[in-house]
Amino acid sequence: MASYYYLISSLPDLKSDGEMPVSYSEFLDMCKGQVSKDKYRLLENLTFSSKKGPLVEEWARVYDPVMEELNYQRNVKLGKPCQAPAKRTPEVTQRVNAILGAKNPLQAEKMMLAFEFQLLDELVGLHMFDDYVLFGYAIKLKLMERQQCFDHDKGQKEFRRLMDIVRQRVYAL
Repeated sequence: MASYYYLISSLPDLKSDGEMPVSYSEFLDMCKGQVSKDKYRLLENLTFSSKKGPLVEEWARVYDPVMEELNYQRNVKLGKPCQAPAKRTPEVTQRVNAILGAKNPLQAEKMMLAFEFQLLDELVGLHMFDDYVLFGYAIKLKLMERQQCFDHDKGQKEFRRLMDIVRQRVYAL
């Protein structure tokens, strides 16, 4: 594994409850010339469904069961028939249950991001200045990027719009 002393030490800290200090494209610009072409290509094409790359394979093994549990619990709450995930753990089941019990969807997303950061930190462990740290950082940025799509004010506005439609239909009955 390559070492990236300067690159990793120059990356701003990422906190699940903080702002995104750099965009993913800025991160890629920082990596250009510092990582091999193969690693850069993996970073450039990184998605939530990626399975190749340092740490990415391990992340998929941890992340996929969390997403399966999340989908399962959502379906159960909606009364949809579904089969329980094959790889259930008490910790994941409990955390997902708490996340789905949040007071609003934005709070649930924040709780989910904190849980995902915790899982990534556990995977990275004691690695320092190597591919695991670099790819862990990249995944965290992708997670933060996804969360930035959620805008509280837009969500409230859309909620009010939908509620007005429901009220109009109820009154029409």
